[in-house]
Amino acid sequence: GSLLLLKLLNLSSIIYKDLGFGVKKMKMQFADGYRYKRVFEEYTQALYQRYPDIRIEGENYLPIPVYRHIASFLSIFKLLVIGLIIVGRDPFALLGVQAPGIWEWGQQNKIYACMMVFFFSNMIENQMMSTGAFEITLNDVPVWSKLESGHLPSMQQLVQILDNEMKMNVHMNTKTHHHS
Repeated sequence: GSLLLLKLLNLSSIIYKDLGFGVKKMKMQFADGYRYKRVFEEYTQALYQRYPDIRIEGENYLPIPVYRHIASFLSIFKLLVIGLIIVGRDPFALLGVQAPGIWEWGQQNKIYACMMVFFFSNMIENQMMSTGAFEITLNDVPVWSKLESGHLPSMQQLVQILDNEMKMNVHMNTKTHHHS
């Protein structure tokens, strides 16, 4: 049964290709990170085997500008604070205020203080830059959104979306050919 299905699927992809129908361009936009990049690469490899003439693009899905600006500010501010800790300059004295206890602690534990500033800031920066997105478009038409669905599409769902799109294109193309 499954061998027959594979042969039919292969035949249908040959027919689609020979008639020049089907999806021309697929774009996957995904959250920055190793996991999503790996999923994109796996999907791309599998889809190219099934649809050799498809063009697949991948790119980072950027967070809204305000989050990007906060992350940029934090990355600079973090370096400034670490620099002040290392140099031992009290920024609070310049403002004419009493230094808080955490600053005093940071001066006595410079390595720990620098590490804490670095890791805490990175954690917030990553949170600001992480969208959790995995958005897919076919010929610039959105067909999947992890932001809306809450999960990644399975390979089976992705193939189903592509097959449906190709069937629709075949129907559209045959209708336009009959009218001309």
